This record gives sequence, C-alpha cells and structure tokens, in this order.
Amino acid sequence: MLIAIMTDIHGNREAFEACLAHARLLGADRLILLGDYVGYGADPAWVVDRVRTLVAEGTVALLGNHDAAIDGSDEDMNSLAREAIQWTRGQLGQEQRRFLEGLPLTHEEGSVLYVHANGYAPRNWDYMSGPMEAVHHFSRVEAHVTFCGHVHVPMLYHMSTTAKIGTFAPVANNDIPLLATRAWLAVVGAVGQPRDGVAAANYAVFDTARQTLRYLRVPYDTAAAARKVREAGLPEKLALRLEQGR
Repeated sequence: MLIAIMTDIHGNREAFEACLAHARLLGADRLILLGDYVGYGADPAWVVDRVRTLVAEGTVALLGNHDAAIDGSDEDMNSLAREAIQWTRGQLGQEQRRFLEGLPLTHEEGSVLYVHANGYAPRNWDYMSGPMEAVHHFSRVEAHVTFCGHVHVPMLYHMSTTAKIGTFAPVANNDIPLLATRAWLAVVGAVGQPRDGVAAANYAVFDTARQTLRYLRVPYDTAAAARKVREAGLPEKLALRLEQGR
C-alpha cells in the first residue's frame, strides 16, 4: 500500500491542490494528514472544507498547533503566527471550527505512529528540529517509524540497536529503505510553507509493502498564493516565505 503523507498546509490552496493531484498520479492508495491546515495562508476556509471532504472519504487527519489555536490560546506563538491566526479566526465558520476541535492528536497503525509535532507529548508541540530532539524522541517512543511535521524542513533520523543516531537531509524522489533493525523519525516537511530554501511543496509517500519512504517536491503557483496573502492584508513576510521557500 502506498500512503501519501502531507502536513503543514497552512491555508495554501495552490500547494495543497498540487500535492493532491501529484499523489493521485503517483497512485497513492491512502492519504494521512498531519495537521496545521490553517495559519499563514489566505485560503483557510477552502483548505478546511477540502480536508473535511477527504476525511469523509477515509483520509486520516490529525490536529496541528495552528488548528488548536483557532479556539484556544495563541500566547505561545510568535507575533507573525499570532497575527495570522487572529486573521484566520475571522475566516472560519462554526462548523469548520468544530471540525478542527474534534481532530485527534495521534494515529497509530501497528508499529507506525503519525503525529503533528512529536510522539511523546503531542500537545506540547515540541519541535523535532535536530539530533538532540531525535534522541529525546527515541528514548520515549517505541514506534518503529514515526512521521511528523511542524518543522517545515524535511529531515530523517534513525537510531540503531546500539543507540547510535543518524541524521540526514533527504533527497527528493529517492526510495529510502526503512530497515527493521533501526527506529525511524521522519519529518515530512511542509506542503504550504516550506522553509528549506526551496519554494516547491513537500510531501512524502510510505510504501508499506516494501517498507520504503520517498520524499517529494511539487512545484505550484507560488505567485498566486503569495498574491492572495498580500491581498488579504496579511504580513508581507508570509508572502515572501512562499516565494523564497524560507
């Protein structure tokens, strides 16, 4: 089975549509979404409605910190994220808010864990942003493979049977064997706001039969997405991030 894994869509309709179309062409059997459907981008209502439809069709959708902030606290957010969330609240209706409120934090399938931020304290929203964070994860999570987002930069960590940590930045379109002798932490990257210097959207596909993982980059109409951000009156930096991928 080929599972498409997407995260951090952040109200970016153009990027999300491009990734969904790409996954269909690739022949993905299932879709799992790791959260943050809103915040930063100019099309939060459209994205939430699209996710609602996908969930009705069988997609698994998890809660992200920006989703939780819609009807929760934004005190822990930086000023840029807080301004975007405050704008986003005015774009969503009650049904859309209730949908986000009802999303689960984690999803498990056998020895595979899916989560937005981290597997050991998912509502703390800790970032898996480096080897030290990966060590903390592996010491507290028993899953063979964990998929997460939140960081907006694709990365892959693994731990051997001798507790040695490996880390590397994955190259797009290469199949990576997820060896059974190691534990794995895959940071998928971001559909809607990549921050690794590449503007193209990120997502990944997990082949459960072959136990391989492939990171993907999907070009999309960044100019249209950035223009919408500016027209909405959102901070200029949010438009520049889409154009520059950082």
